[in-house]
Amino acid sequence: MTGYLILKMLVQQTIKSVISAVGVGLHSGQRVDVTLRPAKPDTGIVFRRIDLLEPVSIQTSAMAVTDTRLASTISSVGVKVQTVEHLMSACAGLGIDNLLVDINGEEVPILDGSSSSFVFLLQSAGIEKQKTLKKFIRVLQPVIVSEGDGNNLKWAKFEPYNGYKLNFHIDFAHVAVNATGQEYEFDLIQNSYARDISRARTFCFTKDVEMMRANGLALGGGLDNAIVIDDYKVINAEGLRYGDEFVKHKILDAMGDLHLVGHPLLTSYKAFRSGHALNNKLLRKLLSQEGAYEMVSFPDAASAPKGYSQRMAA
Repeated sequence: MTGYLILKMLVQQTIKSVISAVGVGLHSGQRVDVTLRPAKPDTGIVFRRIDLLEPVSIQTSAMAVTDTRLASTISSVGVKVQTVEHLMSACAGLGIDNLLVDINGEEVPILDGSSSSFVFLLQSAGIEKQKTLKKFIRVLQPVIVSEGDGNNLKWAKFEPYNGYKLNFHIDFAHVAVNATGQEYEFDLIQNSYARDISRARTFCFTKDVEMMRANGLALGGGLDNAIVIDDYKVINAEGLRYGDEFVKHKILDAMGDLHLVGHPLLTSYKAFRSGHALNNKLLRKLLSQEGAYEMVSFPDAASAPKGYSQRMAA
């Protein structure tokens, strides 16, 4: 296949070279090394636990998600990798289809609490076009999931859309959060993931930290990798990176959760107070609902959603 033909098609992407990082797990507090490697077309994103006597590979998929308490955890044959959503979000934002993730522990390092470090790693490794058509999941019918009612209501839904955009509305009833933007819409084609979303950090409330640590969670969290909020204000000395950093982080998380489906999506995602569990429930409902989606590719990039060919060429 000639380079000219590849430019005319929307093709899969991987990285050009191997690159590594070291950090601690947000919840485990353990040091972990992660190495990103190029992968062949149609491999998908595969996490490999190389610290085990016999390494175990975990293929990302909606069905591989086995725990959604404060993070997305994927598992296979009893082996797990936790907190995959920030790396998966970076892959979604940069259009990475195929990647091998070697990790020597059971939690992806939190790094600075956003996905910007993973964006930097992927861009530093270089993004390589492959000679195989990119496969999209195109949503054909509305799909919605919800939990609770009244003040406890939360929901998430997919609607048909010729592109990929996400709209998220948060509601934490906290003075510091309420002072920021409560709703944000991000369009993958019209906006810049690296500029507009990737730097948004995870956040927590001081009143919840003691409870989480008593349950073996947030052991690696701190002011260098999370926004921490007391009863009245953000206590990080540098403040917020975006005026609406809280809701942007929820979009960052959602992009990572949804990319676990194994293919880029063509849909409008809308959510109110959703989280990892509801996002995975939405994916599973989509896949189980007959006629709700189709797999599509674009041999001629001109037939792809407007702007997609230019974005993929960037």
